[in-house]
Amino acid sequence: MTYDTIVIGSGPGGYVCAIRAAQLGQKVAIVEKRATHGGTCLNVGCIPSKALLHASECFEEASHGFGTMGIGVRPFLDLARMQAFKAEGVKGNVDGVAFLLKKNKIDAHHGTGKILAGGQVEVTKPDGSVAVLATKSIVIATGSDIARLPGVEIDERTVVSSTGALELPVVPKKLLVIGAGVIGLELGSVWRRLGAEVHVVEYLDRILPGMDADVAASFQKILVKQGMTFQLGSKVTKVAKDASGCVVTIEPAAGGAGADVFADVVLVCIGRTPYTDGLGLAEAGVALDNRKRIVVDHHFQTNVPGIYAIGDVIAGPMLAHKAEDEGIALAEMLAGQAGHVNYDVIPSVIYTAPEVACVGKTEDELKAAGVAYKAGKFPFLANGRAKVNRTTDGFVKVLADAATDRVLGVHIIGPHAGEMIGEACVLMEFGGSAEDLARTCHAHPTLTEAIKEAAMSVDKRAIHM
Repeated sequence: MTYDTIVIGSGPGGYVCAIRAAQLGQKVAIVEKRATHGGTCLNVGCIPSKALLHASECFEEASHGFGTMGIGVRPFLDLARMQAFKAEGVKGNVDGVAFLLKKNKIDAHHGTGKILAGGQVEVTKPDGSVAVLATKSIVIATGSDIARLPGVEIDERTVVSSTGALELPVVPKKLLVIGAGVIGLELGSVWRRLGAEVHVVEYLDRILPGMDADVAASFQKILVKQGMTFQLGSKVTKVAKDASGCVVTIEPAAGGAGADVFADVVLVCIGRTPYTDGLGLAEAGVALDNRKRIVVDHHFQTNVPGIYAIGDVIAGPMLAHKAEDEGIALAEMLAGQAGHVNYDVIPSVIYTAPEVACVGKTEDELKAAGVAYKAGKFPFLANGRAKVNRTTDGFVKVLADAATDRVLGVHIIGPHAGEMIGEACVLMEFGGSAEDLARTCHAHPTLTEAIKEAAMSVDKRAIHM
């Protein structure tokens, strides 16, 4: 069986690349080791976590927020039904991907893919049988795996990864989260809303490393107000499991005496690593960097002609939408077109309540680069829609070049921030200025007026504060 392109991995980057290549007239196959398509994102990542985030937020709103609006309810938690709700959403999405592959006449091969010499991919199927597929181009889109903490065994029951945290059969009395990054805070907030006492341990002296420091500090205060506790500048050195739960030894990151704390469940969320094992990369001569990421050029090609890579297995943020854009760009390049990804405009969102969203540079990054900039900031407390809805936590910050006024970064913490950041992305993609944003009419009353006011604040002319 000979193809123009074979994609290994059917996550957001892989299936999108395959579909776009098929749209451009290529004969395409996709190889997926799971029984269902969609990769980590659709099966055990983005999609199921958002289902639980949404459901748990509704539960907390019904429990504590409805009364202030004159709505009397007495909600109870049916966790089994909530998990079923999540599973239904996952099935709908993975079935949708399977439909799209079939619609675009893409051959789907279920099994473990391995690259052979001469543009061949070996597929070992679940029943042990082996098929060899030939192709002009091979695209590696195998995504990433959970990062493991040395000496801490993940059993997905009492010591869990993000995968196990999505499947807990009961709400733990105490959940200890190792890592104050995006995944740890999202999943920690789910179980906090459902009744768990959540304690977060972070090696660094702040949460959300890499995000705007102002946003991170404000977000931590909000999460503490909601009931989460944090132990920063600390490291977990041991997790001892017994029948009742886990005894966790925590020490100062800088060194010193440790202390033991008990937790019913420990969630390990210290990041993710590229999934490059078992692909035959060493035998094929494909180069990796010191973080096991595949090295590619500006056209996503590895050092071996005809072998390409996109998504979490290459450098850059491990985000589904980044992988999707790379998949489309690569498919267009393979078809002789001019695919492109603007890495300066890749948004990032944390789907807690309130949400956190950002795009572009942070203040720390601009200072480190020696870029002169102006900052405008507007709180949701001064936004009419947020005030009447009682969702006033957070703010919008706009960073603009001091000389040209071009917007270099936008950072939002507040209600629906993940939806609102799209406006900033469009503006920045077209090189827009803070003045452009400030003079664009925004509907009233909407939350997006806070973006307009923050842009006006860059020039110190915000109206409502």
